[in-house]
Amino acid sequence: MSVALKLDMPEGAFSALRKDPNEFTKELRLAAAVKWYEMGIISQEKAAEIAGLPRAEFIFSLSRFNVSPFQYTAEEIAEELRNAD
Repeated sequence: MSVALKLDMPEGAFSALRKDPNEFTKELRLAAAVKWYEMGIISQEKAAEIAGLPRAEFIFSLSRFNVSPFQYTAEEIAEELRNAD
């Protein structure tokens, strides 16, 4: 199930990104999903769903935005290693 959203955009937005409205919509969904994932608000699975991509493709797309597919800080990794048996 999906919900249609209406979003008013200035016409210049499409030409600035050199995208037609359909391509712009896909890019907007991806950018939002990547940012929310980067902020730790949503999981990779949910982000991929929002972006309309398979999870593997979403993970590959993260590199376009210079976002790591891993949401752990160095300190969290060190803590996990200290607690490993």
